Amino acid sequence: MSEESIRDIRLAKLAKMRELGHDPYAVERFETTASASDLLANYDFGPTPAERAESQTPDPKLPTRVSFAGRVTSYRLMGKAGFAHLSDGDGKIQAYFRRDDLQMSGEIAQGWELFNLLDIGDHVGVSGELFITKTGEKSIHVRHITPLSKCLHTLPLGKVLEEKDDAGNVTSRKTWYELEDVEIRYRHRHLDLIARPEEREKLVQRSKIVAATRRFFENWGYIEVETPMLQFVAGGAAARPFLTHYNAYDVDVKLRISLELYLKRLICGDLPKVYEIGRVFRNEGVSNRHNPEFTLLEWYEAYANLEDMMAMVEGLFRSVAEEVFGSTSVSLKSDRSDASDQSDRSDEPKTQINFSQPWARLDLLSGIQQYSGIEPGELAEFESAKAAMARVGLPTAKEDSLGGIIEKLLEHFVEPNLIQPTFIINYPIETSPLAKKVPGNPRLTRRFEGYIRGREVCNAFSEINDPIDQRERFEEQVKAAAKGADETHPMDEEFLYALECGMPPAGGCGIGIDRLAMILTGAENLREIILFPTMKPEAPPEASS
Repeated sequence: MSEESIRDIRLAKLAKMRELGHDPYAVERFETTASASDLLANYDFGPTPAERAESQTPDPKLPTRVSFAGRVTSYRLMGKAGFAHLSDGDGKIQAYFRRDDLQMSGEIAQGWELFNLLDIGDHVGVSGELFITKTGEKSIHVRHITPLSKCLHTLPLGKVLEEKDDAGNVTSRKTWYELEDVEIRYRHRHLDLIARPEEREKLVQRSKIVAATRRFFENWGYIEVETPMLQFVAGGAAARPFLTHYNAYDVDVKLRISLELYLKRLICGDLPKVYEIGRVFRNEGVSNRHNPEFTLLEWYEAYANLEDMMAMVEGLFRSVAEEVFGSTSVSLKSDRSDASDQSDRSDEPKTQINFSQPWARLDLLSGIQQYSGIEPGELAEFESAKAAMARVGLPTAKEDSLGGIIEKLLEHFVEPNLIQPTFIINYPIETSPLAKKVPGNPRLTRRFEGYIRGREVCNAFSEINDPIDQRERFEEQVKAAAKGADETHPMDEEFLYALECGMPPAGGCGIGIDRLAMILTGAENLREIILFPTMKPEAPPEASS
């Protein structure tokens, strides 16, 4: 049967409900006793049928009366009785309907007729007594039914397949899903939330991770702030911004690509500990590792350095993991970059990531030597570095800076080996325009990036507070842009003015909330932990007239 025919049939059932005086869309409120999980765990359902049979005296207790509302996820009509499972999202409970019990005063047989008009996907409110069926399932014996919404489409709800032994005991249980198409799952997220409970749980956990992150920084004395999303100069990172227009001022502006420079202006204003969790926008490619708009956490602390930032990162991961998941260890499968690979990974071994221990520290050049064989001395000059890059089989045609070569070598040879939490330290100055120089080695900077499971999870600096040094760095970035580099840091005079007014020594760090959630939930694709990831339109948008 086509989806159009199903919709017509369900619209006819809706019309019949309205004829009976029970328009589901007219109901504004339905009071419930408790959630499904709370009912099942904490409420008295009375003795089981076997216990009643063995009892010498009848149970003197009156059955517990409750009200519950949820979506119909299963529906069975059996002559003059029927069963349905009702889900409130977090859990589900069985409801039992019997024709004679739904004959309400003044509404002869209306309750039973309403039950017959239900479909899988409808929302319904019920009230009745708790009891345990002959098969031992905790249920609600429904006395009153209230339709609350009508689902006009077929929902891709999963089915549980069980294997049993000769004695009837369940030996394995596997859920089969009709909703496997990732394009549909991400484009119509509400279907994913309804049909795939484990994916719903990841998204709920993401919200808990954000809340736990806020508590962590509040406990350390940081204040949460908000900085502008529309900026005349989009700085703080090397990325291509989105452009828009301010009608009131008749000027073009950019959507921010980072939180950094405004937060450091607050450090200049003697707010010693600040953090922000906010959306940033980078007009770049879409992949399983990057969404053009994403949530970024950045924090800055006066009188702190790079080692203090390392301690904060270690503490944040440890605290959030323990608060949200009850453990400082998580089990992760190996990283798989190919988002199109939908093969079954249920039997793949997992690696334990332990956040209770200090993270490893690895010098960037030493790491390149360890995993590629390229000596640090070969990376002292551009030409020798380019030759070394070619020797190990990487293309060099597009390379135009020593720092770019070093970071390409890091990405290709080192990152895939960083499974356990690791800080890579001492980055080249060309790719770190906002970090202090390493004392005694002005070619490198006081910067680290954190890696887990081969993926970057954070980026931190001992921040430049010398306005002369910072201006020179910006000028070098401007020169690189003039030569054709498409991702450089712009000159920001407002920020430089703030530095010239005096900024204390400070440490700062940024962590993508999406990647933090990926690590802690074990998600393999960025889109799994974004409620509404950016998707290519199914059809080109109509041209405006």
